[in-house]
Amino acid sequence: MKRTVLIVDDEEEIVELLRIFLVKENYAVKEAGSGQEAWALLQREHIDLALVDIMMPGMDGYQLISRIREKLKLPVIIISAKTGDLDKVTGLGVGADDFIAKPFSPIEVVARIQAQLRRYYDLLGAQPAAEIKPARSICGSLQLDHDSCMLFRENEGIVLGPLEYRLLNLFMNAPGRIYTKKQIYEAVWNEPYLEDSNTVMVQISRLRDKIESDPKHPRYLQTIKGLGYKWASQASSK
Repeated sequence: MKRTVLIVDDEEEIVELLRIFLVKENYAVKEAGSGQEAWALLQREHIDLALVDIMMPGMDGYQLISRIREKLKLPVIIISAKTGDLDKVTGLGVGADDFIAKPFSPIEVVARIQAQLRRYYDLLGAQPAAEIKPARSICGSLQLDHDSCMLFRENEGIVLGPLEYRLLNLFMNAPGRIYTKKQIYEAVWNEPYLEDSNTVMVQISRLRDKIESDPKHPRYLQTIKGLGYKWASQASSK
């Protein structure tokens, strides 16, 4: 069975180095440059093990591991330049299974990953990470109920079509992330994006009519000229 490893680090060179060695060992690799991005990814994709740096902007590694331990069951290895005794004790205390100091040997990292996966899934018989999704995703006055696939705006129910629900679920789980039309189409329609069409734009326009107070000046679902669309991260606090 091919295992999936999530690398959470804001240093691109380190992510690239680890990816090369992990792919060579036949692991699938997912990447996140911040704790917030990693948490959004963990909620929507299957991950078998997470490699987490401590020092990251926004949600740091300690906060991310604490959240993982509240909701998910998977091995976590810290990989950090903070190598003091207090850093190690804190990391292991919040729930990490191992601690690797930077600079590191990629071969050793792979060996530690293999050991944790073997211990978790083969020796302890743990099930692959069971993702516990929240009943609702909340952003400002919007609440997306995942059981009924309904949207609530200030407690007023709004009926969504299947594509509208998938679109909202994609964006609300990754505030601030910019999605290209290709990424949106392949995630929501679950089909290869073979040609540039207005399909995504039309669907987003329809969704804005339902969620925005002023669809011509969207507060939530914003257009990033030349790149794509994003869910405004600052809207979550309004």
